[in-house]
Order: sequence, then C-alpha cells, then structure tokens
Amino acid sequence: MNKKALIEAAFFVSSKPLNPRYLSKLFSIPEEEIVSIIEEISNELKKEERGIMLIQTSEGYELVVKPEYRSLVSKIAPFSDLSEGVKRTLAIIIAKQPVKQSVIVKIQGNKAYDYLKILEKKGLIKAEKFGRTKIISLTKNFEEYFGKSVEEIKKELFSNVS
Repeated sequence: MNKKALIEAAFFVSSKPLNPRYLSKLFSIPEEEIVSIIEEISNELKKEERGIMLIQTSEGYELVVKPEYRSLVSKIAPFSDLSEGVKRTLAIIIAKQPVKQSVIVKIQGNKAYDYLKILEKKGLIKAEKFGRTKIISLTKNFEEYFGKSVEEIKKELFSNVS
C-alpha cells in the first residue's frame, strides 16, 4: 500500500480538515510518518503547476483550490464544502452585514452558534464583542475564498427574491 497516496486520497474525499493524530489512528501509521507525508504532499503541490494546494488550518490540513482558479471553477460546485445550515447563516451575514449574532440566532436558532464557529474557523467571518452579543461581518478572505465580490454573490443569492 502506498501510504502517501492513501493520505492524499483522504484529503481529497474529506469535507473537513484532517489532523495527523486522527490520520495516524485511522490508518495505523505513526504520527511522525504522517507529518512527513503531509509535508511531502504539500511541497509537491507547491512545486508543480497544480490547481490545488494543501493548507493548514487550526483544525488540521485540507486540500483547497488555489485562489487564482476559484472563480473559474466556482460554477461547478459553489459552496460545496458548506452545509445547508452554514450556507443559510452565510446568506444572512451577506444580506445584513454587519449583523448582531443575536439576530442570526433569532432567525436560525441555537445551531447558528455552531455555524458561526465553522465560518470563523474558515476565516470567512469575524466576530467582534459588542455588549452581550457579537457583531458579525465578512472578512477580506471571503472574496478570495469564493473568487467573487460580495456584491456579485449577493446578486446570485438574492436574484430570485422579490
């Protein structure tokens, strides 16, 4: 079994970041070896002219489309890595930003807290303390992530709403 190919395949099919400890337990490969394989995969993707890259987040590593290709491929699978609840939360933020967290929770219920954490970990939103709540707004990374401006995304999301 090719361990590097196995780890690469795991990143490819995963909808969330994977960390070395988890991969080590899952595949019974020493964690140090997993870290070495991850570095090798990352370096290969950097050297080659590829449309994807391996990035490290606070939760682990994940394969993502390189920024320069995101806008070109976004029509194939827009928002594909976001659940329906997260998408609804993001739509509220896009429409109303800056918006109080309490407003989002009133609209979506308590699950909104989890959705906001996901969006914040992805670097798509920022939450700033405001009294007993938080003010939620989009980050600069939002437009890079989707390869479109906020205004373009607003038009796409709300074009059918009258």
